Amino acid sequence: MATNAQGGAGKVELLNFADPKIKTLHLTWFAFFLTFVMWFNHAPILADLKQALSLTDAQIKALLILNVALTIPARIVVGILVDKFGPRIMYSILLFLSSLFCLGFAFATTFESLALFRFLLGFVGAGFVIGIRLVSEWFPSHQVGTAEGIYGGWGNFGSAAAAMTLPSIALMFGGPEGWRYALASVGVFSMGYALVFYYAARNTPKGSVYFKPKKSGAMEVTSWGDLWLLILMNIPMYLALAMLAWKMSPAGVSLFSTTAMEAIWGGLVVLFVVQTHQVWRVNAEHLRKGVPEHEKYPFKQVAILDIAYFTTFGSELAVVSMLPLFFLETFSSLTPVTAGLLASGYAFMNLVSRPLGGWFSDKFGRRKSMVLLIGGLAAGYLLMGTINSSWPIAAAVILCMTCSFFVQGGEGAVFAIVPLIKRRMTGQIAGMAGAYGNVGAVVYLTIFSYVDYATFFYMIGGTALIGLVSVMFLAEPKGHLTEVDEDGNVHHIRVS
Repeated sequence: MATNAQGGAGKVELLNFADPKIKTLHLTWFAFFLTFVMWFNHAPILADLKQALSLTDAQIKALLILNVALTIPARIVVGILVDKFGPRIMYSILLFLSSLFCLGFAFATTFESLALFRFLLGFVGAGFVIGIRLVSEWFPSHQVGTAEGIYGGWGNFGSAAAAMTLPSIALMFGGPEGWRYALASVGVFSMGYALVFYYAARNTPKGSVYFKPKKSGAMEVTSWGDLWLLILMNIPMYLALAMLAWKMSPAGVSLFSTTAMEAIWGGLVVLFVVQTHQVWRVNAEHLRKGVPEHEKYPFKQVAILDIAYFTTFGSELAVVSMLPLFFLETFSSLTPVTAGLLASGYAFMNLVSRPLGGWFSDKFGRRKSMVLLIGGLAAGYLLMGTINSSWPIAAAVILCMTCSFFVQGGEGAVFAIVPLIKRRMTGQIAGMAGAYGNVGAVVYLTIFSYVDYATFFYMIGGTALIGLVSVMFLAEPKGHLTEVDEDGNVHHIRVS
Protein backbone atom coordinates (compact mmCIF):
# COMPACT_ATOMS: atom_id res chain seq x y z
CA MET A 1 0.00 0.00 0.00
CA ALA A 2 1.41 3.43 -0.89
CA THR A 3 0.40 6.90 0.18
CA ASN A 4 0.02 9.49 -2.58
CA ALA A 5 1.08 13.11 -2.41
CA GLN A 6 -1.35 15.69 -3.72
CA GLY A 7 -1.22 19.43 -3.97
CA GLY A 8 1.71 21.82 -3.86
CA ALA A 9 4.74 21.15 -1.67
CA GLY A 10 4.37 22.60 1.79
CA LYS A 11 0.88 24.06 1.24
CA VAL A 12 -1.26 23.65 4.38
CA GLU A 13 -4.74 25.23 4.40
CA LEU A 14 -4.96 26.19 8.08
CA LEU A 15 -8.51 27.58 7.90
CA ASN A 16 -9.99 24.48 6.30
CA PHE A 17 -11.43 23.08 9.53
CA ALA A 18 -13.52 20.56 7.59
CA ASP A 19 -10.27 18.75 6.77
CA PRO A 20 -9.62 16.20 9.58
CA LYS A 21 -5.85 16.63 9.38
CA ILE A 22 -6.17 20.42 9.84
CA LYS A 23 -8.43 19.87 12.84
CA THR A 24 -5.86 17.45 14.25
CA LEU A 25 -3.03 19.95 13.69
CA HIS A 26 -4.87 22.68 15.62
CA LEU A 27 -5.77 20.31 18.45
CA THR A 28 -2.15 19.21 18.69
CA TRP A 29 -0.30 22.52 18.51
CA PHE A 30 -2.59 23.93 21.20
CA ALA A 31 -1.83 20.94 23.45
CA PHE A 32 1.88 21.65 22.95
CA PHE A 33 1.24 25.37 23.57
CA LEU A 34 -0.28 24.52 26.97
CA THR A 35 2.71 22.34 27.89
CA PHE A 36 5.04 25.29 27.26
CA VAL A 37 2.83 27.64 29.28
CA MET A 38 3.05 25.20 32.21
CA TRP A 39 6.76 24.54 31.69
CA PHE A 40 7.74 28.22 31.79
CA ASN A 41 4.96 29.64 33.98
CA HIS A 42 7.47 30.36 36.73
CA ALA A 43 9.53 32.84 34.70
CA PRO A 44 7.22 35.89 34.81
CA ILE A 45 6.37 35.48 38.50
CA LEU A 46 9.87 34.82 39.90
CA ALA A 47 9.96 38.18 41.70
CA ASP A 48 6.62 37.47 43.45
CA LEU A 49 7.74 33.94 44.23
CA LYS A 50 11.03 35.12 45.70
CA GLN A 51 9.32 37.68 47.92
CA ALA A 52 6.45 35.45 49.08
CA LEU A 53 8.68 32.57 50.21
CA SER A 54 11.80 34.64 51.07
CA LEU A 55 13.94 32.70 48.60
CA THR A 56 17.64 33.37 48.07
CA ASP A 57 19.26 33.99 44.68
CA ALA A 58 20.83 30.52 44.91
CA GLN A 59 17.42 28.93 45.44
CA ILE A 60 15.99 30.76 42.43
CA LYS A 61 18.89 29.48 40.30
CA ALA A 62 18.21 25.97 41.61
CA LEU A 63 14.59 26.17 40.45
CA LEU A 64 15.73 27.20 36.97
CA ILE A 65 18.10 24.25 36.75
CA LEU A 66 15.52 21.80 38.09
CA ASN A 67 13.06 22.99 35.44
CA VAL A 68 15.04 21.28 32.66
CA ALA A 69 16.51 18.32 34.56
CA LEU A 70 13.70 15.78 34.09
CA THR A 71 13.03 16.70 30.47
CA ILE A 72 16.08 14.85 29.12
CA PRO A 73 15.09 11.35 30.31
CA ALA A 74 11.37 12.13 29.98
CA ARG A 75 11.64 12.74 26.23
CA ILE A 76 13.38 9.39 25.76
CA VAL A 77 10.84 7.48 27.85
CA VAL A 78 7.79 9.25 26.40
CA GLY A 79 9.14 8.63 22.88
CA ILE A 80 9.14 4.89 23.60
CA LEU A 81 5.65 5.01 25.14
CA VAL A 82 4.05 7.05 22.35
CA ASP A 83 5.28 4.60 19.71
CA LYS A 84 3.80 1.74 21.74
CA PHE A 85 0.49 3.20 22.99
CA GLY A 86 -0.25 6.04 20.56
CA PRO A 87 -0.21 9.85 20.88
CA ARG A 88 -3.90 10.32 21.75
CA ILE A 89 -3.74 8.61 25.13
CA MET A 90 -0.18 9.77 25.86
CA TYR A 91 -0.87 13.48 25.29
CA SER A 92 -4.03 13.25 27.42
CA ILE A 93 -2.14 11.58 30.28
CA LEU A 94 0.77 14.02 30.05
CA LEU A 95 -1.51 17.08 30.14
CA PHE A 96 -3.48 15.68 33.09
CA LEU A 97 -0.44 14.71 35.19
CA SER A 98 1.37 17.96 34.41
CA SER A 99 -1.67 19.97 35.48
CA LEU A 100 -1.46 18.27 38.90
CA PHE A 101 2.25 19.21 39.13
CA CYS A 102 1.36 22.76 38.10
CA LEU A 103 -1.25 23.00 40.89
CA GLY A 104 1.28 21.59 43.36
CA PHE A 105 3.82 24.25 42.39
CA ALA A 106 1.19 27.00 42.59
CA PHE A 107 0.29 26.23 46.20
CA ALA A 108 3.71 25.14 47.51
CA THR A 109 4.69 26.85 50.75
CA THR A 110 8.31 25.74 51.21
CA PHE A 111 11.38 25.79 49.00
CA GLU A 112 11.60 21.99 49.19
CA SER A 113 8.06 21.54 47.83
CA LEU A 114 8.68 24.22 45.17
CA ALA A 115 11.83 22.38 44.09
CA LEU A 116 10.02 19.02 43.93
CA PHE A 117 7.15 20.27 41.77
CA ARG A 118 9.48 22.31 39.55
CA PHE A 119 11.52 19.17 38.94
CA LEU A 120 8.38 17.15 38.16
CA LEU A 121 7.16 19.85 35.76
CA GLY A 122 10.18 19.10 33.59
CA PHE A 123 8.08 16.07 32.55
CA VAL A 124 5.76 18.36 30.59
CA GLY A 125 8.63 19.19 28.21
CA ALA A 126 8.22 15.68 26.76
CA GLY A 127 4.88 16.69 25.22
CA PHE A 128 6.71 17.90 22.13
CA VAL A 129 7.68 14.34 21.20
CA ILE A 130 4.07 13.13 21.23
CA GLY A 131 2.83 15.73 18.77
CA ILE A 132 5.67 15.04 16.33
CA ARG A 133 4.43 11.45 15.96
CA LEU A 134 0.77 12.49 15.76
CA VAL A 135 1.27 15.17 13.10
CA SER A 136 3.44 12.83 11.02
CA GLU A 137 0.58 10.31 10.94
CA TRP A 138 -1.84 12.82 9.44
CA PHE A 139 0.23 14.74 6.87
CA PRO A 140 1.87 13.44 3.67
CA SER A 141 5.59 13.87 3.07
CA HIS A 142 5.24 16.99 0.92
CA GLN A 143 3.45 18.80 3.78
CA VAL A 144 4.92 17.20 6.88
CA GLY A 145 7.75 19.73 7.32
CA THR A 146 5.37 22.68 7.20
CA ALA A 147 2.87 20.98 9.52
CA GLU A 148 5.56 19.98 12.04
CA GLY A 149 6.95 23.53 11.89
CA ILE A 150 3.53 25.02 12.68
CA TYR A 151 3.10 22.52 15.50
CA GLY A 152 6.52 23.27 17.01
CA GLY A 153 6.60 27.02 16.38
CA TRP A 154 3.11 27.86 17.57
CA GLY A 155 3.48 25.50 20.53
CA ASN A 156 6.84 26.96 21.57
CA PHE A 157 5.18 30.37 21.69
CA GLY A 158 3.55 29.20 24.91
CA SER A 159 6.58 30.41 26.88
CA ALA A 160 6.18 33.94 25.48
CA ALA A 161 2.42 33.79 26.05
CA ALA A 162 3.02 32.90 29.70
CA ALA A 163 5.33 35.88 30.10
CA MET A 164 2.82 38.23 28.50
CA THR A 165 -0.36 37.06 30.26
CA LEU A 166 0.35 35.55 33.69
CA PRO A 167 1.37 38.83 35.41
CA SER A 168 -1.90 40.41 34.23
CA ILE A 169 -3.92 37.39 35.37
CA ALA A 170 -2.21 37.63 38.77
CA LEU A 171 -3.26 41.29 39.02
CA MET A 172 -6.83 40.35 38.11
CA PHE A 173 -6.96 37.97 41.07
CA GLY A 174 -5.26 40.61 43.19
CA GLY A 175 -3.63 40.41 46.60
CA PRO A 176 -0.29 38.90 47.62
CA GLU A 177 -1.48 35.44 46.54
CA GLY A 178 -2.62 36.50 43.07
CA TRP A 179 0.37 34.82 41.43
CA ARG A 180 -0.67 31.48 42.94
CA TYR A 181 -4.13 31.64 41.41
CA ALA A 182 -2.67 32.69 38.05
CA LEU A 183 -0.50 29.57 38.01
CA ALA A 184 -3.36 27.40 39.25
CA SER A 185 -5.66 28.66 36.48
CA VAL A 186 -3.19 27.29 33.92
CA GLY A 187 -3.27 23.88 35.63
CA VAL A 188 -7.08 23.78 35.76
CA PHE A 189 -7.40 24.77 32.10
CA SER A 190 -4.85 22.15 31.03
CA MET A 191 -6.68 19.48 33.01
CA GLY A 192 -9.85 20.29 31.12
CA TYR A 193 -8.06 20.29 27.76
CA ALA A 194 -6.66 16.82 28.50
CA LEU A 195 -10.24 15.53 28.35
CA VAL A 196 -11.03 17.56 25.22
CA PHE A 197 -7.95 16.15 23.48
CA TYR A 198 -8.77 12.58 24.44
CA TYR A 199 -12.27 12.75 22.97
CA ALA A 200 -11.43 14.86 19.88
CA ALA A 201 -8.06 13.52 18.68
CA ARG A 202 -7.35 10.29 16.80
CA ASN A 203 -3.99 8.54 16.28
CA THR A 204 -4.36 8.12 12.52
CA PRO A 205 -6.74 9.00 9.70
CA LYS A 206 -9.58 6.54 9.20
CA GLY A 207 -8.33 3.39 7.51
CA SER A 208 -4.63 4.04 8.21
CA VAL A 209 -2.36 1.71 10.17
CA TYR A 210 -0.55 2.83 13.33
CA PHE A 211 2.82 1.09 13.11
CA LYS A 212 4.37 0.01 16.39
CA PRO A 213 7.93 -1.11 17.20
CA LYS A 214 8.46 -4.85 17.17
CA LYS A 215 10.07 -4.65 20.61
CA SER A 216 9.66 -2.08 23.36
CA GLY A 217 12.23 -0.66 25.75
CA ALA A 218 14.86 0.75 23.39
CA MET A 219 15.35 2.01 19.85
CA GLU A 220 15.72 -0.59 17.13
CA VAL A 221 18.70 -0.34 14.78
CA THR A 222 19.44 -2.35 11.67
CA SER A 223 23.22 -2.91 11.69
CA TRP A 224 25.93 -3.72 14.23
CA GLY A 225 27.69 -0.43 13.50
CA ASP A 226 24.47 1.45 14.22
CA LEU A 227 24.11 -0.45 17.50
CA TRP A 228 27.46 0.83 18.73
CA LEU A 229 26.68 4.33 17.47
CA LEU A 230 23.38 4.31 19.40
CA ILE A 231 25.17 3.33 22.62
CA LEU A 232 27.75 6.07 22.01
CA MET A 233 25.04 8.69 21.37
CA ASN A 234 23.41 7.88 24.73
CA ILE A 235 26.51 8.93 26.69
CA PRO A 236 26.17 12.75 26.31
CA MET A 237 22.67 12.64 27.84
CA TYR A 238 24.04 11.02 31.01
CA LEU A 239 26.92 13.48 31.10
CA ALA A 240 24.42 16.36 30.92
CA LEU A 241 22.46 14.92 33.86
CA ALA A 242 25.72 14.49 35.78
CA MET A 243 26.54 18.14 35.04
CA LEU A 244 23.13 19.19 36.37
CA ALA A 245 23.76 17.26 39.58
CA TRP A 246 27.13 18.98 39.92
CA LYS A 247 25.46 22.38 39.50
CA MET A 248 23.04 21.51 42.33
CA SER A 249 25.90 20.54 44.65
CA PRO A 250 28.03 22.87 46.81
CA ALA A 251 30.07 23.56 43.67
CA GLY A 252 26.96 25.30 42.25
CA VAL A 253 23.78 26.33 44.08
CA SER A 254 24.16 24.00 47.12
CA LEU A 255 20.72 22.40 46.91
CA PHE A 256 22.20 19.14 48.19
CA SER A 257 25.51 17.80 49.52
CA THR A 258 28.55 16.48 47.69
CA THR A 259 27.64 13.01 48.98
CA ALA A 260 24.19 13.29 47.37
CA MET A 261 25.81 14.40 44.11
CA GLU A 262 28.13 11.39 44.15
CA ALA A 263 25.15 9.12 44.84
CA ILE A 264 23.35 10.59 41.83
CA TRP A 265 26.45 10.04 39.71
CA GLY A 266 26.55 6.42 40.83
CA GLY A 267 22.86 6.04 39.98
CA LEU A 268 23.45 7.48 36.51
CA VAL A 269 26.22 4.93 35.89
CA VAL A 270 23.86 2.12 36.91
CA LEU A 271 21.09 3.51 34.67
CA PHE A 272 23.50 3.71 31.72
CA VAL A 273 24.49 0.08 32.21
CA VAL A 274 20.83 -0.95 32.46
CA GLN A 275 19.89 1.05 29.35
CA THR A 276 22.84 -0.36 27.38
CA HIS A 277 21.74 -3.89 28.34
CA GLN A 278 18.21 -3.03 27.21
CA VAL A 279 19.49 -1.68 23.88
CA TRP A 280 21.46 -4.89 23.40
CA ARG A 281 18.48 -7.08 24.36
CA VAL A 282 16.15 -5.34 21.88
CA ASN A 283 18.60 -5.47 18.98
CA ALA A 284 21.01 -8.40 19.27
CA GLU A 285 18.61 -11.18 18.23
CA HIS A 286 17.33 -9.62 14.99
CA LEU A 287 20.83 -8.42 14.07
CA ARG A 288 22.20 -11.96 14.41
CA LYS A 289 19.40 -13.27 12.19
CA GLY A 290 19.96 -10.53 9.64
CA VAL A 291 17.67 -7.60 8.87
CA PRO A 292 15.72 -7.71 5.60
CA GLU A 293 16.90 -5.04 3.19
CA HIS A 294 13.50 -3.33 3.04
CA GLU A 295 13.47 -2.80 6.83
CA LYS A 296 16.91 -1.21 7.09
CA TYR A 297 17.41 2.48 7.88
CA PRO A 298 20.60 4.50 8.53
CA PHE A 299 20.90 5.46 12.21
CA LYS A 300 23.47 7.98 11.02
CA GLN A 301 20.50 10.17 10.07
CA VAL A 302 19.29 10.17 13.68
CA ALA A 303 22.75 11.03 15.03
CA ILE A 304 23.12 13.98 12.65
CA LEU A 305 19.70 15.34 13.59
CA ASP A 306 20.60 14.99 17.29
CA ILE A 307 23.70 17.14 16.73
CA ALA A 308 21.70 19.69 14.74
CA TYR A 309 19.04 19.97 17.46
CA PHE A 310 21.74 20.27 20.12
CA THR A 311 22.83 23.45 18.38
CA THR A 312 19.43 24.84 17.40
CA PHE A 313 17.05 24.19 20.29
CA GLY A 314 19.88 24.00 22.82
CA SER A 315 21.05 27.49 21.92
CA GLU A 316 17.47 28.81 21.89
CA LEU A 317 16.78 27.67 25.45
CA ALA A 318 20.10 29.07 26.65
CA VAL A 319 19.82 32.43 24.87
CA VAL A 320 16.20 32.99 25.91
CA SER A 321 17.36 32.54 29.53
CA MET A 322 20.12 35.17 29.37
CA LEU A 323 19.12 37.65 26.66
CA PRO A 324 17.15 40.10 28.89
CA LEU A 325 20.17 40.40 31.19
CA PHE A 326 22.47 40.80 28.19
CA PHE A 327 20.47 43.77 26.87
CA LEU A 328 20.20 45.32 30.34
CA GLU A 329 23.92 45.16 31.06
CA THR A 330 25.05 46.07 27.53
CA PHE A 331 22.84 49.14 27.07
CA SER A 332 22.77 51.30 30.22
CA SER A 333 19.79 53.36 29.02
CA LEU A 334 17.41 50.36 29.24
CA THR A 335 15.16 49.52 32.17
CA PRO A 336 14.63 45.87 33.17
CA VAL A 337 11.12 45.97 31.67
CA THR A 338 12.34 47.40 28.36
CA ALA A 339 15.24 44.95 28.19
CA GLY A 340 12.82 42.07 28.72
CA LEU A 341 10.51 43.32 25.99
CA LEU A 342 13.35 43.73 23.50
CA ALA A 343 14.71 40.28 24.32
CA SER A 344 11.26 38.71 23.84
CA GLY A 345 11.60 39.37 20.09
CA TYR A 346 13.97 36.38 19.96
CA ALA A 347 11.29 33.96 21.20
CA PHE A 348 8.51 35.75 19.30
CA MET A 349 10.09 34.63 16.03
CA ASN A 350 8.87 31.09 16.77
CA LEU A 351 5.50 32.01 15.31
CA VAL A 352 6.90 32.34 11.79
CA SER A 353 10.46 31.00 11.63
CA ARG A 354 9.89 27.39 12.65
CA PRO A 355 6.97 26.91 10.21
CA LEU A 356 9.06 28.55 7.48
CA GLY A 357 11.97 26.22 8.25
CA GLY A 358 9.66 23.27 7.73
CA TRP A 359 8.26 24.83 4.55
CA PHE A 360 11.75 25.41 3.14
CA SER A 361 12.49 21.76 3.81
CA ASP A 362 9.33 20.60 2.00
CA LYS A 363 9.86 22.98 -0.92
CA PHE A 364 13.60 23.05 -1.57
CA GLY A 365 14.94 19.81 -0.10
CA ARG A 366 15.74 18.54 3.39
CA ARG A 367 19.54 18.56 3.30
CA LYS A 368 19.87 21.84 1.41
CA SER A 369 17.57 23.63 3.87
CA MET A 370 19.47 22.27 6.87
CA VAL A 371 22.81 23.44 5.50
CA LEU A 372 21.46 26.93 4.77
CA LEU A 373 19.75 27.36 8.14
CA ILE A 374 22.56 25.96 10.31
CA GLY A 375 25.05 28.09 8.36
CA GLY A 376 22.92 31.19 8.95
CA LEU A 377 22.66 30.30 12.64
CA ALA A 378 26.44 30.04 12.98
CA ALA A 379 26.99 33.39 11.25
CA GLY A 380 24.27 35.00 13.39
CA TYR A 381 25.80 33.98 16.70
CA LEU A 382 29.30 34.94 15.60
CA LEU A 383 27.98 38.41 14.72
CA MET A 384 26.08 38.63 18.03
CA GLY A 385 29.44 38.21 19.76
CA THR A 386 30.43 41.63 18.37
CA ILE A 387 27.47 43.51 19.92
CA ASN A 388 28.56 46.11 22.46
CA SER A 389 27.35 49.40 23.94
CA SER A 390 28.40 51.34 20.84
CA TRP A 391 25.81 49.55 18.71
CA PRO A 392 22.43 51.15 18.03
CA ILE A 393 19.91 49.25 20.13
CA ALA A 394 17.67 48.76 17.09
CA ALA A 395 20.52 47.13 15.16
CA ALA A 396 21.23 44.74 18.05
CA VAL A 397 17.57 43.74 18.27
CA ILE A 398 17.33 43.18 14.50
CA LEU A 399 20.46 41.02 14.53
CA CYS A 400 19.11 38.92 17.44
CA MET A 401 15.79 38.40 15.66
CA THR A 402 17.55 37.52 12.40
CA CYS A 403 19.72 34.98 14.20
CA SER A 404 16.59 33.64 15.88
CA PHE A 405 14.99 33.12 12.46
CA PHE A 406 17.80 30.76 11.45
CA VAL A 407 17.84 29.04 14.87
CA GLN A 408 14.15 28.24 14.90
CA GLY A 409 14.01 27.64 11.16
CA GLY A 410 16.72 25.02 11.73
CA GLU A 411 14.54 23.42 14.41
CA GLY A 412 11.69 23.22 11.92
CA ALA A 413 13.98 21.66 9.32
CA VAL A 414 15.19 19.02 11.80
CA PHE A 415 11.69 17.82 12.50
CA ALA A 416 10.74 17.94 8.85
CA ILE A 417 13.12 14.97 8.48
CA VAL A 418 12.44 13.05 11.72
CA PRO A 419 9.13 11.50 10.53
CA LEU A 420 10.76 10.37 7.27
CA ILE A 421 13.37 8.04 8.80
CA LYS A 422 11.33 5.13 10.25
CA ARG A 423 7.61 5.61 10.82
CA ARG A 424 7.14 3.07 13.63
CA MET A 425 9.91 4.71 15.66
CA THR A 426 9.11 8.37 15.01
CA GLY A 427 8.38 8.98 18.69
CA GLN A 428 11.70 7.50 19.80
CA ILE A 429 13.67 9.38 17.14
CA ALA A 430 11.90 12.62 18.08
CA GLY A 431 12.50 11.89 21.77
CA MET A 432 16.23 11.41 21.28
CA ALA A 433 16.56 14.55 19.16
CA GLY A 434 14.49 16.52 21.67
CA ALA A 435 16.63 15.25 24.55
CA TYR A 436 19.74 16.41 22.70
CA GLY A 437 18.18 19.87 22.50
CA ASN A 438 18.02 19.93 26.30
CA VAL A 439 21.57 18.57 26.52
CA GLY A 440 22.66 21.53 24.41
CA ALA A 441 20.88 23.94 26.76
CA VAL A 442 22.65 22.43 29.79
CA VAL A 443 26.05 22.66 28.09
CA TYR A 444 25.55 26.22 26.83
CA LEU A 445 24.18 27.52 30.14
CA THR A 446 27.10 25.91 31.99
CA ILE A 447 29.52 27.63 29.61
CA PHE A 448 27.65 30.90 30.16
CA SER A 449 28.26 30.71 33.91
CA TYR A 450 32.03 30.93 33.30
CA VAL A 451 32.50 33.33 30.36
CA ASP A 452 31.49 36.81 29.22
CA TYR A 453 28.69 37.50 26.76
CA ALA A 454 30.87 37.77 23.67
CA THR A 455 32.68 34.50 24.38
CA PHE A 456 29.33 32.81 25.02
CA PHE A 457 27.99 33.78 21.59
CA TYR A 458 31.28 32.84 19.91
CA MET A 459 31.17 29.41 21.58
CA ILE A 460 27.67 28.76 20.24
CA GLY A 461 28.73 29.91 16.79
CA GLY A 462 31.75 27.62 16.92
CA THR A 463 29.74 24.54 17.89
CA ALA A 464 27.23 25.45 15.18
CA LEU A 465 30.02 25.11 12.63
CA ILE A 466 30.47 21.52 13.85
CA GLY A 467 26.74 21.02 13.32
CA LEU A 468 27.07 22.53 9.83
CA VAL A 469 29.74 20.00 8.88
CA SER A 470 27.64 17.13 10.24
CA VAL A 471 24.49 18.04 8.27
CA MET A 472 26.52 17.96 5.06
CA PHE A 473 26.60 14.18 5.54
CA LEU A 474 22.80 14.01 5.85
CA ALA A 475 21.15 11.85 3.21
CA GLU A 476 18.13 13.31 1.41
CA PRO A 477 15.06 11.09 2.11
CA LYS A 478 13.97 9.53 -1.18
CA GLY A 479 11.41 7.06 -2.42
CA HIS A 480 9.39 5.15 0.16
CA LEU A 481 9.62 3.90 3.70
CA THR A 482 8.66 0.27 4.13
CA GLU A 483 6.74 -0.83 7.21
CA VAL A 484 5.20 -4.20 8.08
CA ASP A 485 1.99 -4.24 10.14
CA GLU A 486 1.07 -6.76 12.84
CA ASP A 487 -0.58 -9.03 10.26
CA GLY A 488 2.56 -9.18 8.12
CA ASN A 489 1.25 -6.85 5.37
CA VAL A 490 3.89 -4.64 3.73
CA HIS A 491 3.13 -0.91 3.44
CA HIS A 492 5.06 1.63 1.39
CA ILE A 493 4.99 5.20 2.70
CA ARG A 494 6.13 7.90 0.30
CA VAL A 495 8.83 10.26 1.63
CA SER A 496 9.65 12.22 -1.53
